[in-house]
Amino acid sequence: MLYPFMTLNDNTEIVHSEILNNNGKEEVKVCIERPVFEGFQSIECYLPEYNWKNNEGFTQEDIEEFQELLESTAHIIIALAREGGLDNASNF
Repeated sequence: MLYPFMTLNDNTEIVHSEILNNNGKEEVKVCIERPVFEGFQSIECYLPEYNWKNNEGFTQEDIEEFQELLESTAHIIIALAREGGLDNASNF
């Protein structure tokens, strides 16, 4: 399941998974999607390692901006993933 996290001014949506188990290590999948003419741009990032995968249409500059944003909010995203998303979080 994916939980909403943030919508940017250009309608880019950022959502995240619950905590995933990747060979005994905690991981959170973050999906970023932006509407464009006739479709969407999308990319995935896996926290806390910041592994970027499945880029569909984003530039390197876009990814660098997303990296900066995620670095400043990863602790919040990971905490929310442990709680089952923002709607279920008790301390936010």
